[in-house]
Amino acid sequence: MNFSLSSKAIATIKADCLVVGVPEKGDWPESTTHADEALDGLIKRLQTAGDITGKSASTGVFPLEGRPWSRLMVVGTGKDTDRSYAAFRKSVIAAVTALKDGPSRSALIALADTPVTGEEAVSSEEALLNLIGRTLEEQLYTFTQFKSDKPASRKLNKVIALASGNGKALKDAFNLGLATGRGMNFTRDLGNTPPNICHPIWLADQAKQMAKEYDCIKTEVLDEKQMEKMGMNTILAVGKGSTQPPRLIVMEYRGGKAKDKPYVLVGKGITFDTGGISLKPGEAMDEMKYDMGGSASVFGTMKVIAETRPKINVVAVVAAAENMPDGGASRPGDIVTTLSGQTVEILNTDAEGRLVLCDALTYVKKFDPEAVIDMATLTGACIIALGNHATGMLANNDDLANELLAAGERTGDRAWRLPLWDEYQSQLDSNFADMANIGGRPAGTITAACFLSRFAKDYRWAHLDIAGTAWLSGKAKGATGRPVPLLVDYLMSHAGK
Repeated sequence: MNFSLSSKAIATIKADCLVVGVPEKGDWPESTTHADEALDGLIKRLQTAGDITGKSASTGVFPLEGRPWSRLMVVGTGKDTDRSYAAFRKSVIAAVTALKDGPSRSALIALADTPVTGEEAVSSEEALLNLIGRTLEEQLYTFTQFKSDKPASRKLNKVIALASGNGKALKDAFNLGLATGRGMNFTRDLGNTPPNICHPIWLADQAKQMAKEYDCIKTEVLDEKQMEKMGMNTILAVGKGSTQPPRLIVMEYRGGKAKDKPYVLVGKGITFDTGGISLKPGEAMDEMKYDMGGSASVFGTMKVIAETRPKINVVAVVAAAENMPDGGASRPGDIVTTLSGQTVEILNTDAEGRLVLCDALTYVKKFDPEAVIDMATLTGACIIALGNHATGMLANNDDLANELLAAGERTGDRAWRLPLWDEYQSQLDSNFADMANIGGRPAGTITAACFLSRFAKDYRWAHLDIAGTAWLSGKAKGATGRPVPLLVDYLMSHAGK
């Protein structure tokens, strides 16, 4: 697919399909006015006749003759007063969806001058070009690697986005959006790959391949013998029941100054989660291949960083294991000593994500991090609390928490902060070890984060519970690529500072 940006006069850019926006109520964007002039008032006539309404995310396609374009697509953008960033995104998604299912081979999208309510960070032309670029990559995604009868290739192979100028800021915004979309799609590829292929060693191979593809990425992989020597007993405990050995995967990007502390991303990489001896119900267990969604989002974010090469230092750590039940698997009641020296009584082997993460959170202290963000499909309780719209976020630092929340708002990849109060810590009390790995049913997302917080006291830390946002179930089943947009926005906001 060929994506590009153009600031030429709209009537001089040839394409099979021209895409413009029309509001339900409000003033037309300049690009729509210019397009209407080139079409001798056709868009105004269609609106007057009721063929287009301007209702948010509505689309209409009309054939043209003797014009620079073979057809016209008008997408409704709603009322000026109600057009939030999220509402505009729905309109862009509707337009791209109609394009990918249509007959056009090329398209000119003239939507970046649509007025959007909110601060400049979400309403500027740069922000909207970023969104358009990301949405193009995201909505044109397919995953057909394992289909023997491959679907026919779509006709669309070239998209031009119209911009007001050809300045570096506009180009960079559009290109970052495209890169973010590609990072999301890499995350989705990893998540959608079946668990008989995607296991810890395979994930480690993807990190090694990334280092080969991008010379700015350095990869190190620790095997089970190295982890045992170091004392990473909780990662090893989770992987004991599987024939697939665990791995600790480390990827480093050093684009900032040598003295700059790195931002560290930590991902839960449970490539399949049966629950172990505490076996899960069989219904929808196939979706437990998505339990490595945290690690997949780390990979996707690092791909964006490698492509765009910002002036920042980033370290990514993935704790990868497969949670299976066999005669060697960990049992409820086992006590293990973590890398930190703290002991954990395993009361439920299905609370394994926090076990692999706690050793990783101890390990990353060696990097003297500026901040650590871990992401994990950690608790079903988070889905009950927040549904599938918001990522659960807990943190030991208010500034870090607020920056992540703001990044989520800017990208539409939203998070919601939950409390991390000391009052919840007592739910993890154990009669036999320093702590238990579960705190009971009440506040399950919070007590899981309380557990992790005991290993993250030496640095600024935030935990993203993406159990409800990393994948979709039902007819639209598949990985979403979240929270890559949030993470990329957060990291880019610190690049070069």
